[in-house]
Amino acid sequence: MAKYIILDTETTGTSESDRVIQLGYIVLGVTPIEVHNEFNSSDVPISYGAMEVHGITPELIENKPICTETKAYKRLLELNTPENYLIIHNAPFDIKMLEKEGFQTQMQVIDTLRVAKHILPDEEAHRLQYFRYKMDLYKEEQKEADALGIEVKAHDAIGDVLVLKLLLSKLKRAVQEAYPNENPVEKMVDLTNTPILIKTFKFGKHKGKELSEVAREDAGYLRWMLKSMDNLDDDMRYSINYYLSE
Repeated sequence: MAKYIILDTETTGTSESDRVIQLGYIVLGVTPIEVHNEFNSSDVPISYGAMEVHGITPELIENKPICTETKAYKRLLELNTPENYLIIHNAPFDIKMLEKEGFQTQMQVIDTLRVAKHILPDEEAHRLQYFRYKMDLYKEEQKEADALGIEVKAHDAIGDVLVLKLLLSKLKRAVQEAYPNENPVEKMVDLTNTPILIKTFKFGKHKGKELSEVAREDAGYLRWMLKSMDNLDDDMRYSINYYLSE
């Protein structure tokens, strides 16, 4: 039977050299539901910017095992099979961080950030904390924590995992409504791997304009972007090509 791993990490920062210092996840599809949440040490110092975000200080991870020696990491290796699902909000970041610890996912990945962008394209933002308040998920957190026997503490990755579990339920229902003839879990995997059609510029000289409008009025600028902007993300590149071809 497939298992569903809803996961979050906290790290020393966001650069190429940064590493995992907390691994938290829950496993659905087993009885009882598994909860894993561990701090770990790292040779990379925690940046002050990272401390500002998650509140994890050097004292909290002092004398902790390294990530690969934690029970949470070892159990994740056991779960890493193709029939299971790994569910993360902004999956590329956490997966890349786990890869630095030697983890190469074999699971099917559901990125709830990408699913939300597909299903709820007109939202002001798609961050987890935005949905936490927009969808009133914060009102359900404690009930969910009590049901799972979890004590939610400050600076704890498992708190975000609880919010993500609640968001996943909302997204699953939205996917079912949008694609009534398809399996919602499989469709979320599909949406995770499907380019997102961006409708509006959020940067540059055409900020606030529809891409379709710019394609009609300033196609040369879009072609310049494709040719000259090396940091153009895949979704924007796909969207520009889509509107230029119309």
